[in-house]
Amino acid sequence: MTDLTASGSPSPLLLQGRSRPVQLAAVALGTLFLAISSQIAVPMVPVPVTMQTFAVTLVGAIFGWRMGALTVLAWLAEAMIGLPVLAGGASGIAPFVGPTAGYLLAFPLMAAGVGVCAERGWLARHWVLAFAAMLAANLFALVLGTAWLAGILGLKKAIAVGATPFLIGAVLKSALAAALVTAGGHFVRARRG
Repeated sequence: MTDLTASGSPSPLLLQGRSRPVQLAAVALGTLFLAISSQIAVPMVPVPVTMQTFAVTLVGAIFGWRMGALTVLAWLAEAMIGLPVLAGGASGIAPFVGPTAGYLLAFPLMAAGVGVCAERGWLARHWVLAFAAMLAANLFALVLGTAWLAGILGLKKAIAVGATPFLIGAVLKSALAAALVTAGGHFVRARRG
């Protein structure tokens, strides 16, 4: 269902131009994708990594900046009201005021940033650009999350536990998301002839 721009480059689903029921369905599916991805833990050393940020970047890439950010905000709202949709089934207010708050704050901004790149056609044609956008979004979350965590643990310890262990995962998830987005772009172009 991806539309093509005049230049022939795949753009996001252009959800902001679709009917309200389609938008609501997309947000519901997006929050479900985010919730499921948050529960998928990839064993890595020294800590397991969830597919949460992978899903956030894909939602931004597919939904565009406005609907991507809105979908992530809806998912965070689900968590706030008690639905166990965050990593490890976390929910309620505690994740938003505790050590994970900085990362959660970054998520809608990640989706928006990747969505802007997608809407400009930078992601679907060039794996390197898609990877750079995804990695920049992941690093932004690590920086914001670590900055928040530094207020609790101090900077040195925050970097040691809140950023460094997640760098390899950020690179791998960015590469996977970029591969999916560019493959989707190639698929759409091939179908359109």
